[in-house]
Formats: sequence, structure tokens, C-alpha cells
Amino acid sequence: MASQTQGIQQLLAAEKRAAEKVAEARKRKNRRLKQAKEEAQVEIEKYKAERERAFKENEAKNVGSKEDIATKIEADTKVKIEAMNRSVASNKSEVISNLITLVCDIKPEVHKNYRGGA
Repeated sequence: MASQTQGIQQLLAAEKRAAEKVAEARKRKNRRLKQAKEEAQVEIEKYKAERERAFKENEAKNVGSKEDIATKIEADTKVKIEAMNRSVASNKSEVISNLITLVCDIKPEVHKNYRGGA
């Protein structure tokens, strides 16, 4: 009977050691997964920063800065306004005389769609 109890005790001890080894293996696996996840996150951040930097360089090279764009828009606007002002100045007297002529020189005539006596 003592040998059976001793055998059972050995089996229980072996089962306990096996459970501890399995638990330790799970812990190692979780640690490795966590470490791999952290390394992947660091790599993602590096890649993201590098792509962002490349995008900014490309944007600066091709488009220019916002101040340059604003300056160019202001210059274009000034040129267009000056062209409009020159056009107004050159055509102002002609437009005024045409308006005065149209308002003052009224020629009464029967409308072409008028039917007399119908």
C-alpha cells in the first residue's frame, strides 16, 4: 500500500511539474508575442515617420510653401484687378455714351407682334 501511495505521490508531483512547465512555456510565449508586437510597433512608427518625411519633402519640392502660394495668388489677383481697372478706364466713356444714347434717343414704333384690328 505504501508503494501505491508513493507511486501516486510521484505521479502527482510529476503532474505538478508538468503543469508548471506548461505554465512557464505559456508565459515565455506571451512574453515573446508581446516583445514581437512592440518591435513591430516600433518598426511601424519608423516607417510612418520616414514616409511622412518623404511626403513633406516632395510636397515642399513640388508645391512650395504655403507662403509662396499665398504670395503668388496675391500677385495674380493684383494683376487681374489692374487689367480690369485699365479695361474700365478705356471703355468707360464709350459705355456711358451708349447708355445715354439708348435712354435719350427713343424711337417709338409699333412692336412687330402687334396686330392692328384683330
